[in-house]
Amino acid sequence: MKTIVAGREPVTATEFIELALGIDLELFTGSAAESPMDRAARLDVAHEVLAELRESDPETAAYAESLLRTLPLKQPRPSGRRTRRTARRPVMGHAAGSAVAA
Repeated sequence: MKTIVAGREPVTATEFIELALGIDLELFTGSAAESPMDRAARLDVAHEVLAELRESDPETAAYAESLLRTLPLKQPRPSGRRTRRTARRPVMGHAAGSAVAA
C-alpha cells in the first residue's frame, strides 16, 4: 500500500515526516557541515518558525523543539581523499647510489 501525503509520495521516513508535519527537519536539526555563521542564521529562522508553530500547532511545535536539541546525524567528510603516508625503508643488500656496470 502506498502512503501519499499532500499529493506526494514520500520515499523515506524523513520525507514522510516533513510532508506530514509541514516542517523542514534540517531547519531544526542542522547539518554537520554548517559553519558557525550558517548555524546562527538557521537557528534564528528556526526560532521564528517555532514561535509561529506554538500558536498554530502546539504538538508539532513540541516535536520541532525537541529536534533543536538533537545533533546532526551525518558527519562531514574530508574535502579530499586522504592518502596513507608510509616511510620508505632502504632495501637490504643494495648499496644506495651504486652504478650498474654496462
